[in-house]
Amino acid sequence: MNTVEQHIFFPQCRSFIHHACPCKLAESGECLICSQCQGECFCDCLNWKGVCIYQELHNNGYKAREGRKAYDCTVEDVTNYSNNVIMIKFKSPHKLVLDLAKPGSYIFVRTDENKYFDIPISIMNSDIENDIITIAVEIRGIKTNRLLNTKVNENIVIRGPYWNGVFGIKNILAKKESKALILARGIGLAPMMPVIKKLASQNNELQVVIDKGPFEVNFASELLKDYPIKIYENNLLDKGILSNYAKVIIKDALEGGVDYIHIAGADILTYGVINYLNDIDRNDVSLSCCNNFKMCCGEGICGACTARFSGHRVKRFCKEQADPRNIFEGRRFI
Repeated sequence: MNTVEQHIFFPQCRSFIHHACPCKLAESGECLICSQCQGECFCDCLNWKGVCIYQELHNNGYKAREGRKAYDCTVEDVTNYSNNVIMIKFKSPHKLVLDLAKPGSYIFVRTDENKYFDIPISIMNSDIENDIITIAVEIRGIKTNRLLNTKVNENIVIRGPYWNGVFGIKNILAKKESKALILARGIGLAPMMPVIKKLASQNNELQVVIDKGPFEVNFASELLKDYPIKIYENNLLDKGILSNYAKVIIKDALEGGVDYIHIAGADILTYGVINYLNDIDRNDVSLSCCNNFKMCCGEGICGACTARFSGHRVKRFCKEQADPRNIFEGRRFI
């Protein structure tokens, strides 16, 4: 069998084959999709998409390939929103900018040489023409506080690319020449932008509802001007539950022909939307949402992103795709 060195995409594994397969999981016998790399004696090709991971592992001497690289990038612009959110634009290698243009793309960022100061951050915009990447970071703790010191023309270190920052990617790719509703809250405005860009490029009619949440400004307003979309601002959550306004917006959108919703916010927002759709018996609506599992290594090794489900199943959500409804169904919380 001839191997193919190209962008081949697995539905369960958001890694592209030439970047990460075989990874450390295959080397340790815990590959997400290859039965033989899991230590089995048989080949289960249900998820095979043209490249044999086991053959790649064999050809590489049963060792993992080199992991993602770290890049030194130059900061082009910094915007500080009241020390609550900082938006950073930096120059990046063209190939990396291309790889990070997809919905759900994210990187690890640090301003310190110590690798333990890596912060997983979703891509807000990837400007292919000028090789500029834009990220928005909510200031929450020791690591993110260091980014407040970022200055123009200084160096910033990033590691990537990674691609599993959004669940329900297949629903985004399948939505063409139709209608879609985007619900975004707080820092979810950042990973919302590549989804909007993709949906707009597929000739979808978009309606966007923005809840600034804990912030005073809509920091995505400038990027949103590039798209012919309907934008509304209002509260999507009320005392921790889905607001009446959000319910009305969703119901009106569904009656208007919308059959797909993207939720860019915390899990509490995603959970509220799913429950409301269940209440009105609209399980036919396809969904996508932010991947809010805690990331640490990004490679499925450390276990920070793992969740345990019924049947003693463990899923590594830094790499595994899932339908938004399935990330709550059968999930063990203890």
